[in-house]
Amino acid sequence: MAYLLLILEDPGQRAARGVAHGQEVFARMVQWGNDLKERGVLRAMESLASADADSARVQVRGGQPRLVDGPFAEAKEMVGGFFLVDCATREEAVALARQCPAAEWATVEVRKLGPCYT
Repeated sequence: MAYLLLILEDPGQRAARGVAHGQEVFARMVQWGNDLKERGVLRAMESLASADADSARVQVRGGQPRLVDGPFAEAKEMVGGFFLVDCATREEAVALARQCPAAEWATVEVRKLGPCYT
């Protein structure tokens, strides 16, 4: 069963931590992802740029498209990245989320993949 471990960060924390600490944090995340890959549970992982870097939001209402450029000042969290993993149970996915280094400074949301109609 596939689960998405979604990293939800405070939008200002990357700038606050600085480049050196940011590189250290990124290296920890990459290493953790590589460990998951070696264990055979990782499908994909990616880090996302900050929400104010070439971001946009698109909505279509009443057939009319609307594009909203960033930064998104109203956001309390931004999606910082994700790990797509294969786990037998929700509990296994939650256990992985607890081991994720990002859980120390962000929220790791565990979401089961499935159709949008259920």
